[in-house]
Amino acid sequence: MSQFAFFYDGTRCNGCKTCVMACKDLHDLPAGRTYRKVVEYEKTSGWTTDAEGLFVPGAMYAYFTSVACNHCDNPACVAACPVGACQKDADTGIVSIDESVCIGCGSCIAVCPYGAPVRNEDTSVTEKCDACRDRIEAGSAPFCVEACPQRALTFGDASQVPDGFERAHTAPLPDPATTMPNVYVKPFKAAVDFASADGVVANGEELR
Repeated sequence: MSQFAFFYDGTRCNGCKTCVMACKDLHDLPAGRTYRKVVEYEKTSGWTTDAEGLFVPGAMYAYFTSVACNHCDNPACVAACPVGACQKDADTGIVSIDESVCIGCGSCIAVCPYGAPVRNEDTSVTEKCDACRDRIEAGSAPFCVEACPQRALTFGDASQVPDGFERAHTAPLPDPATTMPNVYVKPFKAAVDFASADGVVANGEELR
């Protein structure tokens, strides 16, 4: 089996969220639903004054992480789905939801550490990113990848990880050992490790 993966270059991303809006446009998603999100992660520790009374900034950083379904090697959603609606394709490794089978129980939503599955309130079933499976079959890239103006997102075979990229290891993403996500990150220079509790998600309300 081959395995497709997203490659995210945090040194290129400027947080414009074009990837988010392109995905919403392609799938005609309403304001409250999205398959991809851009997380703003930051730390600000305030200001102090030096011996001369000059203001000195404390430790601070801010960076972005674009994330959708990561089509994990060990997808928690597939294991949790009681009816087999969540499936991992044997040929591509892409994880998708068969909406004709889904009963809308929300089990996949509860267990996904990346918040990828979302509930469609109109149909009462669950949806998520399928890496634009139809576009891949036609030889194109996922729409979020093609839309990124900074070329921060690319897509390809997980066996061919570019230099400088590691499996989803930066905060605020969870421990990659949990599900073995197929998203590889080249971190922004100020990025901290996933185990760090140093910063905060600055746009939490936007992501709900």
